[in-house]
Amino acid sequence: MKELFPRKQVIGFVFSLVLIAAALTVYFLDMSFAVGATILLVTAFIQAAIQLVVFMHAGETEDKKSIYTSLYYGIFIALVTVFGTLLTLIWGYY
Repeated sequence: MKELFPRKQVIGFVFSLVLIAAALTVYFLDMSFAVGATILLVTAFIQAAIQLVVFMHAGETEDKKSIYTSLYYGIFIALVTVFGTLLTLIWGYY
């Protein structure tokens, strides 16, 4: 019976709830913008990693190398898009 209990998923779910509570503290406490944004970004990236690894089983397949390569490529493209947009539209380098 012990091997039938989804222990890893329950721990991931509880940890996700803890991260949500940490993100909600930013809303309820009067924090500065920099501290609040940092906490929200860190909790968002940890939450995304938990969702990917625990609930979507990214590391349990035989093609996990291609899954992680695609993930890193997507993160790279997203960062280039965001910082390229900031560079062009806000910081004035064009």
